[in-house]
Amino acid sequence: DDILHLSPLKATICVAMGAVGGLVIGLITEYYTSHSYQPVRELAGSCKTGAATNMIYGIALGFKSAIIPVLVLAIVIYFSFATCDMYGVALAAIGFLSNLTTGLTIDVYGPVCDNAGGIAEMAELHPSVREKTDALDAAGNTTAAIGKGFAIGSAALVSLALFGAFVTRIRHSSNNTLFADGVNMLEPVTFAFLIIGGMIPFAFAALTMKSVGTAAMEMVLEVQRQFDEKPHLLDENPTERPDYDACIAISTQASLKEMVPPGAMVIFTPLLTGIFFGVTAVSGLLVGALVAAVQLAISMSNSGGAWDNAKKYIEKQSPDSELKGKGSDIHKAAVVGDTVGDPFKDTSGPALNIVMKLMAVLSLVFADTFYAINSGKGVFKMA
Repeated sequence: DDILHLSPLKATICVAMGAVGGLVIGLITEYYTSHSYQPVRELAGSCKTGAATNMIYGIALGFKSAIIPVLVLAIVIYFSFATCDMYGVALAAIGFLSNLTTGLTIDVYGPVCDNAGGIAEMAELHPSVREKTDALDAAGNTTAAIGKGFAIGSAALVSLALFGAFVTRIRHSSNNTLFADGVNMLEPVTFAFLIIGGMIPFAFAALTMKSVGTAAMEMVLEVQRQFDEKPHLLDENPTERPDYDACIAISTQASLKEMVPPGAMVIFTPLLTGIFFGVTAVSGLLVGALVAAVQLAISMSNSGGAWDNAKKYIEKQSPDSELKGKGSDIHKAAVVGDTVGDPFKDTSGPALNIVMKLMAVLSLVFADTFYAINSGKGVFKMA
């Protein structure tokens, strides 16, 4: 085997590239999700013609926001690999994670401000308090999106490093009979599973988003039931408290029960692929899932954050302004976008990081098992 000669300077360069790459992704994310900049203000303006144009603009914003982060990731991967091989990619991932404490801090900031606003409203505090918490929450949406950008970038690099470890493990187990010159994407099995792997993040996102919709529908029906059975709950000073526990039970039970199908899909897909179709199929599956998950995670997280902040931006406007402010038809269109954006930015987008990493980890752990079945060709001997 070739020996990799590594100097401290080369290692430092790889870590620094990861750190700078994370910074650039964070700045781009801020630009696309903060209402201080043109994209979110343009998104707010699209609400003038209804919810449909808001949805179109928001999805387009998310797709557009993935361009520069993906190019940055590509540059970091290329130069870190050229400097220190696959070990350099792992070092670049450490660079992304070097500001983990800051990332965690800004991620927590948003939910704290959001909950403070909810408490202020339920406690019937002065409306000015809610205005201040809304301003803080708008900043929290941007900081959360920045944190997710760092997490997605590091997940991509970690997954790539784990994929490299999987290929190396198979090469050593087979005494260089498999993957001696790397993975050949032009092999029929590899290319076929490359396409299938690209489908996995979309299937995962569909399952998680539908789960959110199902749970939300159940909760709305439960609230409606309580209002129908006890109309006095809508009085200005009701004498009885609503049954909050019923709504909390719906959300907590759904959060556990609804995650079983997408979790099982992510866990069993690489295992069944390796067992039945062999290691070349797994290599295609991992690459396809990685490539698609990065793009989808960035676009969904940024679309959701932009929709939320577009709504906040409209709420800040006065009734005499162009955007009419809170309670107007323009605001109602923005609320639709925000409602769609919540599962985008809080459920499916961040969860795709787990899709990338978990599939790669499982494949690496079970690499020897896959090779043990017909020398890596699987039960069906496809390779």
